[in-house]
Amino acid sequence: MKRFIFLMVCILCNVGVNAQTKLQYQLKKGDVFKVKQDAEQIIIQELDGANHEITNYIDGILEFKVLGELNNGYEVALTFKDLNLKMTSSIQGELMNVKAKEIKEDDVQSKIFNTILNNPVKMVLAKNGNILKVQGGDSLVSKMARASGLEDEFSINMMKKSLESEFGSEALSNSYKQMTFIYPDVKVNINDQWENTYNGKLKTKNVWTLKSIAEDKAKITGKATVLMDVTDANTIMKLSGTQTTTLTADTNTGFIKHMLVEGLSTGTSTMKQMGGEEIPTTIKSKITYELINK
Repeated sequence: MKRFIFLMVCILCNVGVNAQTKLQYQLKKGDVFKVKQDAEQIIIQELDGANHEITNYIDGILEFKVLGELNNGYEVALTFKDLNLKMTSSIQGELMNVKAKEIKEDDVQSKIFNTILNNPVKMVLAKNGNILKVQGGDSLVSKMARASGLEDEFSINMMKKSLESEFGSEALSNSYKQMTFIYPDVKVNINDQWENTYNGKLKTKNVWTLKSIAEDKAKITGKATVLMDVTDANTIMKLSGTQTTTLTADTNTGFIKHMLVEGLSTGTSTMKQMGGEEIPTTIKSKITYELINK
């Protein structure tokens, strides 16, 4: 009887070991992944007892092309193939509506954002999805600033500083880690958890869980605590909150098939034009990424 129990324990242990999976990117030179991104961010500020709501919409198509394999991961070219931005205010109405593919002669913003299309930046993507390096973002920012038509260097440099917060090399790295940096460094079983962190304007501490693996698909969920500390020329925002992620990834390549990221943060905004008054602020966000060249 003891021998039988011992054998059963050994069998169960072996089953557990065999069930472990190494989740990681497994890419090859020439691989191309096109991803559709849709994002909505709602900023609610309490002003004089009333709510002012600003809604930002962003949608676009991103292309990730594998240029080669490195010792620490992969060299990948990231190219914006399409980009559309819209901003509305509950008080002032439409503040911005830009379609990067449509250049309008009297619209400086359309000229700036058209420049971002088909100008690839290079990144080093680790096998766990961490973005180790981005090259070309700062050059892209320079091209965007020049496209504004501004001629004096002071104005151009101010424009660059503004654009760097979203499209500079460091900003792009921090932004797209949310989509790529999802894997652990060790093998895992179903329901195992692992942690990682993102930095930048949005700092998150993430806890990931492998929910299932079936038919070359891994389903993973993530829960995160969020800290937002943003300072620009006119505004300071300090918020904290939570973020949840659900995703399905291809176990053959490691690349996502679909991802949904939802967040809720609360805190305060301080604006210079309002004398430094702290304004209660809530930010709700929803971002989806979907692989479209399946």
